[in-house]
Amino acid sequence: MDSLDNPWRGAALPDAALAQVPHPSIDAQAPQALLRRCPAAAETPLVMLDGPGPRLWLKDERGRMGLGSFKALGAAYVIAHTAVATGAADPVGALAGRVYVTASAGNHGLSVAAGAGVFGARAVVYLAEAVPEGFARRLRAKGAEVVRAGADYAASMAAAEAAAAAHGWTLLSDSSWAGYLDLPHRLMEGYLAMAHEAARQMPEPPTHIFLQAGVGGMAAACAAYFREVWGADPQIVVVEPTAAPALKASIAAGAATETDGPVSSMGRLDCKAPSLIALKGLARDADTFVTISDAEAEATLPDLSRQGLATTPSGAAGVAAMRAMALDPRARVLCFLTEEPER
Repeated sequence: MDSLDNPWRGAALPDAALAQVPHPSIDAQAPQALLRRCPAAAETPLVMLDGPGPRLWLKDERGRMGLGSFKALGAAYVIAHTAVATGAADPVGALAGRVYVTASAGNHGLSVAAGAGVFGARAVVYLAEAVPEGFARRLRAKGAEVVRAGADYAASMAAAEAAAAAHGWTLLSDSSWAGYLDLPHRLMEGYLAMAHEAARQMPEPPTHIFLQAGVGGMAAACAAYFREVWGADPQIVVVEPTAAPALKASIAAGAATETDGPVSSMGRLDCKAPSLIALKGLARDADTFVTISDAEAEATLPDLSRQGLATTPSGAAGVAAMRAMALDPRARVLCFLTEEPER
């Protein structure tokens, strides 16, 4: 594990490219209002883990809305919000004829497919060749059209952008960049439902919060909300793969930075460029950025499985980073189990 203290904490990156980028939303009531209308929505549990060392609570997102990850709160929320905004008496089917296109490492695509299916739209999901075929099968089962494109996430995203431009489709990414901010800002707002639940379920405020990050959307949304609820006291640690340290590198450089590296077994975190909204928020709200190896993430899986919490290296990344740090045994730690095992 490698660690970097955030020199911009409480301030801002000196990057002119971020000047017009919004901070993450902290309006948890907006997604909650929509979730109350969704029959599939239910609160996910907060589990206290056994073992030596600091007390550890784990927000278990594996059962979120039957989609297997926290991503169910993102793209589907954007699509639902759009359907309700049409003013239709019954928003189900209100988006007939619309096509949403995205690139995904799996879970985001499932959220797009599920949301599109409920509200009458079509979903087209571009996957890199490295994404397991199991995810492709699950996407097709949700009604999505799956297109393989490129060796990595960046290549599949480029293909999705090109398709959106060529066909007039709506690009729905979980990342953000210059000129593409509104939909990902709304998408990140959906993740606040998870953060709100965790804050209410915790028996007392945590001293440390570990948030794994790919492009950074979930980490930034949660960090912004937790600062609103708990203030400056909790130490917020952002966790990335060693192979994809886009946020950590950007913090070190003082500007948004693209990285490169090998494919990581933390596939949902293997993103080489940061979301600008996430970067702006985390530069203000996170205390520390750490990178962990695939081996460190994988070593955590057997113990979690023994406790009935089977997941992937991506899902376990926060726990892996926590266990690699020498925390005071009196610490109170909040981590997130972000996805179910691959099928």
